[in-house]
Amino acid sequence: MVDNLQFTMENRERILAVENSFMPSGKPLLAPGRVLVGEGRLLKLCRRKPQPKVFFLFNDMLVYGRIVVPGRWYSHQHILRLEELEQENLEDGVGMSNQWLLRTPRKSFHISAASLEEKQAWMEHIERCRLERLKQLGFPAVMKPFATTWIPDAASDVCMRCSQAFNVTQRRHHCRHCGFVVCNSCSKARAILKHISSKPVRVCRRCKDSLCEQEVSKGTVRKKDSIEEMPEYEESSDEDQEENHTHNAWFNTYREPEPLYCYFNPKHIKPSQL
Repeated sequence: MVDNLQFTMENRERILAVENSFMPSGKPLLAPGRVLVGEGRLLKLCRRKPQPKVFFLFNDMLVYGRIVVPGRWYSHQHILRLEELEQENLEDGVGMSNQWLLRTPRKSFHISAASLEEKQAWMEHIERCRLERLKQLGFPAVMKPFATTWIPDAASDVCMRCSQAFNVTQRRHHCRHCGFVVCNSCSKARAILKHISSKPVRVCRRCKDSLCEQEVSKGTVRKKDSIEEMPEYEESSDEDQEENHTHNAWFNTYREPEPLYCYFNPKHIKPSQL
């Protein structure tokens, strides 16, 4: 009884410390029944290059953000609900070792750990928390359509649709449906992808034609979207800003008696105390 009370108080302090580290721009994280399971720094593959991000695993969600001051301040908070999350193991790639794929209906991206052991620990704990969350909610392990993983900018010097070379004036864009790197001319079309946004997002011409054919076959053709009109909503590019901090990830497998309620780093230092 005393141990449970002590753990509850320590867990509350940890969550509040994480909440405060995101400053006023972050969403409140403290909630009844929510447990901070672990934290660490991982590399996230962004459009231009891998960038270090801080990740916090809770028993119901995965939170990550941009590192402002290592161990103290973070920004651009993103929340992935575990019931919508799926992981896919990947082989080592060029510039990204110990990597795997995180997929959700709205966002999919590659991340990597500093070592194989850290990668395995992250994947195991995320999967265990995800399954417990699905069981708690009474959901089957059936997922919605996932967001396509964007192909990095550096993967192609030419438009992957028309082969026109990219330069200072001919900038790279991404189709939200197929993830291809395309030019502006090939991605003027807009379409509503319900699993990503309720507003039109950028798609390439080929995907636009394919989506229109699907709507025709389903008898759900809508009024034609203007291909010149930019949508109100576009995915944020804040994550593409460069960071100068080095990668220094950790992930210790410390467990409490109850498997679900564990905290990987028993020597946790609250950000406000650094």
